[in-house]
Amino acid sequence: MADKAQAQTIWPSSETSTPDIVLKPFAPEETFKAKAYRALKRAIIDMDIYSTPEQTWIDERQLSEQLGVSRTPVREAILMLEQQGFVKSIPRRGIMVIKKTKREVIEMIQVWAALESMAARLVTQNASDADIARLRLLFREFNSSHKPEDFLSEYSTANIRFHQTIIELSGSALIAEMSENLLLHVRGIRQITIGRDDRAARSIEDHLQIIEALEKRDTELAERLSRDHALGLAKYVEEHGEGIFD
Repeated sequence: MADKAQAQTIWPSSETSTPDIVLKPFAPEETFKAKAYRALKRAIIDMDIYSTPEQTWIDERQLSEQLGVSRTPVREAILMLEQQGFVKSIPRRGIMVIKKTKREVIEMIQVWAALESMAARLVTQNASDADIARLRLLFREFNSSHKPEDFLSEYSTANIRFHQTIIELSGSALIAEMSENLLLHVRGIRQITIGRDDRAARSIEDHLQIIEALEKRDTELAERLSRDHALGLAKYVEEHGEGIFD
C-alpha cells in the first residue's frame, strides 16, 4: 500500500519571487462638508423652480439648522454648488437657485438627448429583461379610462421616472453623473410642458415605442427613438417657451 502524501506548508524563501500585495487605503469618514453638499444638491435637484416666475431662494441659517451642522460646512457646500452653476450668492439677499435662459435650457435638453440616447443603446446591450420590464410597469395604470392628460401630476411623476430609469439601467456611472447636473432644469421644463398641446398623450406613445425597442434589443431604434423624443421637447421649448422664461 502506497504511503499517503503528506501535506507540507511551503514558505517562500528569499530566492522565491512573490507578487506585490496591492492595498488600498481605508476611505476616510465622510466630512460634514461632503454630507451637506450631497444633501443640498439632492434637495435643489428635487425642486420645481420653473413652475412659478418667482425666484427660488434658500437660507444658509435654515439649512444649517435642518441639517444639524454648523454654518461652515453649509457655506462650503454652497460654494461648491455655486461653482457648478446651481446657485448664486447675492449680497444682503441670500442664495438664489439659478434658473436657466430659454437658450440654455434648449442646449441642456440637447445634451440630455445625447446622453439618454446613448443610455438607451447601453440598456439594449447590458440590462436584464427584468430590469427593462420595470419601464413598462411605470405606465401600467394608464389606459383609455385613465388617460395621462386627465391625471397630469401622476403621469408627470411616471414620465420623469421613466427617463431616470433609462439612465440608471445603462450601467454608466458617468452618464448618470452628467445627466444629474441637467436634471433640475430638464425635469422642471418637462413638468410644466407635459400638460400643454396634447403632449401627455404623445409622450406616452413615444415611451411605449421606446420600451418595445428596448425589449426587442433593437439598439439602433431604441437609440434613435430616445434621441428624437428628447429633441422633440427642445423643439417645443424653442417654439413655445416664451411664457416659461419671461
